[in-house]
Amino acid sequence: MSDDITNDKRALRAELRERRQLLTPAQHAAAEQGLADQLRALLANLGVQSLSCYLSARTEPSTRTFLNWATAAGIRVLLPVTRADGLLDWAVAHTDGTETEGLFGMPEPEGELLGPIAVNDVDLMIVPAASIDKTGMRLGWGRGYFDKTLGSMERRPPVYAVVFDSEVVESVPRELHDQGVTGVVTPTYTLTFEDVRR
Repeated sequence: MSDDITNDKRALRAELRERRQLLTPAQHAAAEQGLADQLRALLANLGVQSLSCYLSARTEPSTRTFLNWATAAGIRVLLPVTRADGLLDWAVAHTDGTETEGLFGMPEPEGELLGPIAVNDVDLMIVPAASIDKTGMRLGWGRGYFDKTLGSMERRPPVYAVVFDSEVVESVPRELHDQGVTGVVTPTYTLTFEDVRR
C-alpha cells in the first residue's frame, strides 16, 4: 500500500514539474503579481505582524514581489534554510538580503541562522507545495522538511500553501506523516479550508 502511494506521489510530482516548466515568462510574471496581491490581502485580513515564507525557485509561483513588499512594510519575515538532519533553520529576511544555493539547489537566504523553533512565534506560515487537495491536504516535493516542521509544532499558526491555480485538485495521495494546511493561495484566489486534518 505504502509503495503504491509513494509511486502515485512520484508520478504526480513529475507531471506537475513538467507543467510548471511549460509556463511562459509572461504567465510567471502575471502569477507573481497576482500572488503578491492575494498574499497582501491575506495578511491584512489576519492582522499579521510576523510570518514565515520562502524564496521561490524559478518554476514556482514567485514570492519575490510579495517578500519585497512585506520586508519594506516592516513585517518580520523568516525564511527557511535546509539542514542535513531534515530540520529547518530560519533567517530573517531583509530588503537587501543576499541569497545562496541550499542543499537541494533551492535559493536560501544568507545571514544569521535562527534555530528550528524560531518559527513558533510567527502569526502565519506560507509554505511551498506541489499540489493541494480540496480537503486541505498538501503534497510537497518529497523531502519532508515542511511536514516535519508542521508536525512538530505545539501551537501552529494558520498555514497557507502556495500553488498555481491548476494545482488545486480533488485529492492527492496521502501518507500518515503528511500534514494538512489551513488554506491555499493561488495567483487568482485564496481558499480557507473548513475541515483540515492535522
